[in-house]
Amino acid sequence: MHNEKIQMLVAAHKEFPMPKDEIYLPIQVGASLSKVKFSGYQVDDQGKNISVKNPYFNELTAIYWARYNSSADVIGLVHYRRYFSFKKGKNLQNILDGKQIAMLLKHTDVILPKKRHYWIESSESHYRHAHHGISLDAVRLIISSKYPEYLEVFENQMSKTSSHMFNMFIMRREEFNAYSDWLFSILFEVEKLIENEVLSWDSYEKRVYGFLSERLLDVWIVKNDIRYTEVPIFFMGKQNWLLKGGKFMARKFGFGRIGEK
Repeated sequence: MHNEKIQMLVAAHKEFPMPKDEIYLPIQVGASLSKVKFSGYQVDDQGKNISVKNPYFNELTAIYWARYNSSADVIGLVHYRRYFSFKKGKNLQNILDGKQIAMLLKHTDVILPKKRHYWIESSESHYRHAHHGISLDAVRLIISSKYPEYLEVFENQMSKTSSHMFNMFIMRREEFNAYSDWLFSILFEVEKLIENEVLSWDSYEKRVYGFLSERLLDVWIVKNDIRYTEVPIFFMGKQNWLLKGGKFMARKFGFGRIGEK
């Protein structure tokens, strides 16, 4: 591992303080749609890319860029305000470094954030309360036709009350390529099915393919018997958990549900 190149993509749509560690590469997502290019950032519209799809695919445009344009042996994705770290405290000096990543990958295939627990509902019901259910129906349809061997695992994961969220991971190149190819082959087909409906959704819900991929990661991990290690994440900035919880309960019991005014 010590000779392998590790590249941690830091997806960002705005300029923000970035890690000093050279393994971290700030990447401006949706760069093709921006008049401003951030100094010192990689842009996601170079080489083979889907940068123009960023309003719909969110941080996945960084994954796609890395799949075809990065030569790193290990690829990770974090966000400009979310990082892997064993230490508490909102300090960029505490995030995972290359030595820690190399050590972890000696004993595992993939590094993931700790699972998010919903407690009172399944992954599927949580998605349907928070987003347009037609998109999940489309995923189920594509998996059943394109990857029927994944359908049972998909259904099982949808029934669980926890999942690995945020599209954050660290993978060796072999796993990264396999996962990326599988993921985008599904999402591009889903896009064909629902793209007309998506046009009428608000800007948040237009990020549908990023939301769907959060539900698909565990399907791929479980089906392919991928060994993984969980690492805590920390959020750079304050989160209003009371507000988040209130919105969740409102959706759960039908107030402010998607598609209703």
